[in-house]
Amino acid sequence: MGCTSSKPAGEAAQATAAAVGAAPSGTKSHASAPVPGTVLGKSLSDVTTDYHLGKVLGRGQFGTTRLAEPKSQKGTTFACKSIAKRKLTCQEDIDDVRREVQIMHHLKGHENITYLQGAYEDKQAVHLVMDLCSGGELFDRIVAKGSYSEKDAAKLIRDMVRVVAHCHSMGVIHRDLKPENFLLENKDPGAAIKCTDFGLSVFFKPGQKFKEVVGSAYYVAPEVLKQNYSMEADIWSCGVILYILLSGVPPFWGETEKQIFKAILEGNLDLKSDPWPKISEEAKDCVRRMLEPNPAKRATAQEILQHPWMRENGVATDKPLDNVILKRMTNFANNNKLKRQAMKVIASCMPADEIAGLAEIFKAIDTDGSGTITAEELREALKQKGSLLKQEELEGLLKLIDQDESGCIDYESLGDKLDSEIERILAEADKDGDGQIDYNEFVELMTQEQEKKAPVPGMKRSSTRGQLNSYKARHSTIY
Repeated sequence: MGCTSSKPAGEAAQATAAAVGAAPSGTKSHASAPVPGTVLGKSLSDVTTDYHLGKVLGRGQFGTTRLAEPKSQKGTTFACKSIAKRKLTCQEDIDDVRREVQIMHHLKGHENITYLQGAYEDKQAVHLVMDLCSGGELFDRIVAKGSYSEKDAAKLIRDMVRVVAHCHSMGVIHRDLKPENFLLENKDPGAAIKCTDFGLSVFFKPGQKFKEVVGSAYYVAPEVLKQNYSMEADIWSCGVILYILLSGVPPFWGETEKQIFKAILEGNLDLKSDPWPKISEEAKDCVRRMLEPNPAKRATAQEILQHPWMRENGVATDKPLDNVILKRMTNFANNNKLKRQAMKVIASCMPADEIAGLAEIFKAIDTDGSGTITAEELREALKQKGSLLKQEELEGLLKLIDQDESGCIDYESLGDKLDSEIERILAEADKDGDGQIDYNEFVELMTQEQEKKAPVPGMKRSSTRGQLNSYKARHSTIY
């Protein structure tokens, strides 16, 4: 399991690796040797030397985000994302953080990419100071606007594809493009979108293929599920976002993530049902080229940017799209937020280090990448890990997961259990049992554990990786 070995491409990547004190594997560096025992590989530093840390903007599974004001620039504000080192429970977590910093340094300067002002590390946490992005999520802005057109959709996707083109030209695959990872710079009507999360991104070389399945269920490309992919997967993800912008729903739908993956692999793209008859042929052609199942035939980022519908002064019309699209988009976005909150409630019942520990055990045991392990293997692994679970607790855990009494545990059964837990939590939120969640019930669910587990942009690295680690795995982002 896991991905193929990834190395930064080009001399610029060498410089960014040196900026955080870590030379890429298999390369020579003239920078000082990495400091052992640290995440970033450099000497410890105090973020409060350069910044005043203010109010808490949110809390996530891995730490806290605060308002940060540079001491040398009064009136300027940034966001400081502090990742608790005790939450980085395995080497993979540490490598993810280190690589994220390398990549953000490497990509800096693009107008649609969040700028990393600085990276600090003390004994307790890694602190990433970056653009504030106070304008909120992309879909929320669209819905609040009340109406938009093909021209508006083309502008948004054009900016996203420009990010992708920049990443690919710099030897980076994003691997987790979705609307939640694009925030508005500020609340101004014409605010730029910013790509904010590079926690799953990797450096790549031409021709290099990856096997590790990461990303988000609706947006993952078919070749990712087949565990043989490269940069073309990013274009697919942008194509899914474009499809949603033009229709209000994702192109490949399912009640469960297993069904979503099946639909993606089958590749039956619907461009005939409402509202597609009202969408221009040029827009539909752009969608087809981005959602081409064969990555070798899929359009590149540069080709999409030159598409007649996508060009800045292209043929995309400014006629408002049907309001039903906004309604569908609202329902889709709210459903995702509700599931994320339900997963947050589940996560609050188990410490993050325990969750990560179980994921590490599964990966270590599943050496052949089959996606299954035996109950006895899990028992022995827990014993070797020095698990504090009592024998009867372990038996209960095995019985809970291995419900078909096959003697094996697979990632799918774990995902099914999580799905059932989500359904249970949503059912509990439905206080009057009418099958719907009204306003008061919604507020109660969304505010549960809010002080402890508030949504934080960019704090979802390991949950995404850990829950989508093979074709049979599931994905649910904890924002």
